[in-house]
Amino acid sequence: MQSFLAKYPHAKPLVVLPKGILPTWKKEFQIWQIEDTPLYDFYSVKADNRHQQLEVLKQWVEQKSILFLGYKQFSSIVCDDGNNQVSVTCQEILLKRPSILILDEGHTPRNENTDVLQSLAKVQTPRKVVLSGTLYQNHVKEVFNVLNLVRPKFLRMDTSRSIVKRILSKVNIPGARKQFKAGADAAFYELVEHTIQKDQDFKRKVNVIRDLREMTSKVLHYYKGDFLDELPGLIDFTVVLNLSSKQKHEVQKLKKLARKFKRSSVGSAVYLHPKLNSFSENSAVTDGMMDNLLETLDVREGAKAKFFLNILSLCDSSGEKLLVFSQYLTPLKFLERLVMKVKGWVLGKEIFVISGESSSDHREWSMERFNNSTDAKVFFGSIKACGEGISLVGASRLIILDVHLNPSVTRQAIGRAFRPGQTKKVYSYRLVAADSPEEEDHTTCFRKEAIAKMWFEWNEYCGYQDFEVETVALDHSGDRFLESSLVREDVRVLYKRLVHGGSCFNFRICKSPLFLLRFFLHMFQVGLDVIGPKCWSRQK
Repeated sequence: MQSFLAKYPHAKPLVVLPKGILPTWKKEFQIWQIEDTPLYDFYSVKADNRHQQLEVLKQWVEQKSILFLGYKQFSSIVCDDGNNQVSVTCQEILLKRPSILILDEGHTPRNENTDVLQSLAKVQTPRKVVLSGTLYQNHVKEVFNVLNLVRPKFLRMDTSRSIVKRILSKVNIPGARKQFKAGADAAFYELVEHTIQKDQDFKRKVNVIRDLREMTSKVLHYYKGDFLDELPGLIDFTVVLNLSSKQKHEVQKLKKLARKFKRSSVGSAVYLHPKLNSFSENSAVTDGMMDNLLETLDVREGAKAKFFLNILSLCDSSGEKLLVFSQYLTPLKFLERLVMKVKGWVLGKEIFVISGESSSDHREWSMERFNNSTDAKVFFGSIKACGEGISLVGASRLIILDVHLNPSVTRQAIGRAFRPGQTKKVYSYRLVAADSPEEEDHTTCFRKEAIAKMWFEWNEYCGYQDFEVETVALDHSGDRFLESSLVREDVRVLYKRLVHGGSCFNFRICKSPLFLLRFFLHMFQVGLDVIGPKCWSRQK
């Protein structure tokens, strides 16, 4: 940004981002003192109506400065159908004046049916930069929706057409090319996703991925994040737990529910403890209601509740702090009151909570206290409210209570602890209820994770095993907590993802001497490319 403003002093940079991470951006600009450039936004000056917002926009236009807007703020102004001159002027400034548009958490405007994507597409500057750590969320078409923001009609560009034809010639679905010729870009996205997720021919998957990488190589730049290699490490487990007999009874009722959201929300509570079946996610759960339930409750009947308490006790005895995330509020409220009852801990001293209702001040205070106070023990967070702009590096253990159908949300939650500033190795436990709809959701989510990994990280030395989770024995997990007899009691199976920073190439799966030779020749050539031709003789 500093270089851009130095080259174009009259430029008008616009940064659109989630409201929650605005303080993080501003803090970075202040740390680096980017030529003391004024930073404008609507929140800090409480510009709530169009007249107030127009005053801020005018200041941005009139001097060398940077404007920050939330996604909802931006789309509400651009999509405002008011006929008054103030609204029209605000729209014209936002659509015509930006010299460069930067989108942070740029996967946010991925849905083509939302005002956010449609309004951002109207910004007239050709300079657009999208930043995202989780570009692939649920579907291939969402990635292309974002690509179309920076390169309109991306699939129809000359550089894309030949590769699209090549991909369509490989997919094992009759009539694919005819559908695309008819102008149905959506058909192309579906064909690609079907091939990547469901095709049994791994070679065909690999070829399609290669083509996608080639097609997007000039516009999509993947940065591995080498700074994470400097952290002590991340061990990412999926723990499949056997349910109690009462929980299994409740699971049978769950399977009869028609709506998937209902199965997920009720199931999240029941997998924690069967007595939570009486609470609906839509109903208000008070402290008193939960305390009354706890009076007659046997914790051992809830597999996930028991696992949580055992991990919490081990954290307490070893001086580690614990994060607990869920996409629903009922499980978090239950565990919060359970800890108060069992441990006698107090909210705001040992226990901290952030939900969607938490104010910005409360979020900042909770983060600071949890990270820095020696009294702090456990942090309960709504996975959505804590997905962005939250640093909880005081914790070295995480529990993900339920399976989120968008796996990037779970990765964001783990990134609250595994991030710069972390001084300990981080252990993550993704809990899955055995023989339940949640186990099916876990399988679906891992397929989605594999797509992103193959598209953005794949190379020719990866094998099929690199896109699967590894089953490990509890005794060889590398985690002393999981070796505890109490913790392992209900564990049916333990999966382990590759530790961050590890090469995709894995010597364990290599059986061919020729494969090894090709690998080392490749590494040799990489060394030459980096060192340069003058060092050829010495390198040789």
